[in-house]
Amino acid sequence: MRAAVLGAGSWGTAFAKVLVDAGTETVMWARRPELAEAINAKHENPDYLAGLTLPAGLTATADPAEALAGADLVAIAIPSQTLRENLSRWVPLLPSAASLVSLMKGIELGTVKRMSEVIGEVAGAPPDRVAVVSGPNLAREIAAEQPTATVVACVDADRATAIQDACTAPYFRPYTNTDVVGTELGGAVKNVIALACGMAAGMGFGDNTIASLITRGLAETSRLGLALGADPMTFAGLAGLGDLVATCASPLSRNRSFGERLGRGETLEQAQAATHGQVAEGVKSCRSVLDLANRHGVDVPITKVMDAVCHSRLRPVDAATLLMSRSTKSE
Repeated sequence: MRAAVLGAGSWGTAFAKVLVDAGTETVMWARRPELAEAINAKHENPDYLAGLTLPAGLTATADPAEALAGADLVAIAIPSQTLRENLSRWVPLLPSAASLVSLMKGIELGTVKRMSEVIGEVAGAPPDRVAVVSGPNLAREIAAEQPTATVVACVDADRATAIQDACTAPYFRPYTNTDVVGTELGGAVKNVIALACGMAAGMGFGDNTIASLITRGLAETSRLGLALGADPMTFAGLAGLGDLVATCASPLSRNRSFGERLGRGETLEQAQAATHGQVAEGVKSCRSVLDLANRHGVDVPITKVMDAVCHSRLRPVDAATLLMSRSTKSE
């Protein structure tokens, strides 16, 4: 099998390394030619995973046609809100039978479509050709070969198994399921909850607060998932609770770190400038997740408050007051 990874950020690079270490021939596309050249020459991604050695078998190119030529598996790892525009340019280059794999965790603004839905629509691909990889996927830990597990979701179980085989490495254990909806929602909503957890930590709150946000965040993710037809068991697994805990608790999480800056009193613009161009997906996802929930009549209080913090200048201290003053009810 030959794989192409479109995107040379932290997660795209880590997943490309996983594929090579699993024995899959892999070419990675980088937007900037100088980054592709650095990866080929130094076997390192100096911009996103500095200090971690990449396998010699992993090659990079700034030419999407070169990356996609003959690919059996195309994994896409770019900021979610740029997917439609970029994929539209790549469609003529996509091999007609290749599995299309989303590594992205977001909901498209405006359309409120999941990333697999955008891929299917833009590429004209049926749902059984589109898969999702999600779970506790902190890129630097995976690139450092720390053991982790993840989920490969596709409505075609055989295709999910083939992708599983292509990315099973000694330190990377993928499981399969057919619940694409639940797998993607877990990955998208957890970014919003991680913003809230980071904000709480930045305000000086401790583990009780963080645990409460994680648990109630899982509840609102599950409510939304059920409304969209997801399997409730997905949210108790790697793509649900596993990804949620990792993203909400780790300093390696961009969303957690971004939230901490907001909690310490930085403005959205100051926090964004401090991330050096790396995207905290939860900032935009809070708006699209809230829109999706509103369309289905689902209550998502943490998401609603974080949307107000990020886009309506609600102060973090007022956000905490709003959440704690909600009417009491049965869990």
